[in-house]
Amino acid sequence: MSGLDNPFTGLQRSRRNLLRATAILASAIMAKTTSAAADDGNEDDGNGDRGRRRHVHCFLKGTMIRTADGDRKIENLAVADLLPTVFSGTCPIQWIGRSRFKRSYPNKPWVRDVLPIRVARSALGLGVPHADLYLTQGHALLIDGMLVAAGNLVNGTTITRYEARELGELEYFQIKLEAHDAIYAEGAPCESLYQVDDNFANFAEYVRQYGPPKTAETRSAPLLGYGGPRGEIKSCFRSALSPWIDRRQQVDIIRDRLETRGIALLREAEFMA
Repeated sequence: MSGLDNPFTGLQRSRRNLLRATAILASAIMAKTTSAAADDGNEDDGNGDRGRRRHVHCFLKGTMIRTADGDRKIENLAVADLLPTVFSGTCPIQWIGRSRFKRSYPNKPWVRDVLPIRVARSALGLGVPHADLYLTQGHALLIDGMLVAAGNLVNGTTITRYEARELGELEYFQIKLEAHDAIYAEGAPCESLYQVDDNFANFAEYVRQYGPPKTAETRSAPLLGYGGPRGEIKSCFRSALSPWIDRRQQVDIIRDRLETRGIALLREAEFMA
């Protein structure tokens, strides 16, 4: 439904997205002026590789993954364990990638890029996920038959960036199947590992066992996204203008729909309190 079909909802969406675009722009300016300080000793992959910016698409330690024998924590899974998938039936785990980040200075905030996105219980639908799901911003969820990076879905209510202020370490895991697919994490369909690379702390382990990774694989579904901060600002403006001229892309529409759902869930919780 477009904003023209529901003017009140559309105007609310316009205001929220204008505020979001302003906040993103301000954050980008601040990050540019303080980048040296932000990177100073805040990031460590567990192998002494500090200061190197790593982009990994993974689940936070403790995430429950659906297996053929029931849900288990991702850190307790092993190669050859069988997982139900969306597209290929039950498939064995081929490899599990690991990445770890530590804070050298507990009083300083985490580097933004390593923080997980929190997808709250029922953020995507009733009982989906069935518990709060934490995954990196580039890790895609399967929504409407499309893969959408979690960072592209942040809405300020049910999908937010988790600041992890109480944690001194962030440990991530990702599951490699023989072919790219979608597995179930906390009951929500999320992509398996698409590309093995040296961002993983145990990359050498993969190379020893399987040789150099493939340079290209076929995705299990189309990938939607709007890129970095500049693309996000454009996305916000498309949503802001949609009550009058709706030129939103599919990723914008999905985010707006989940944001509307998030606001409704928040109001329901406040009413029940």
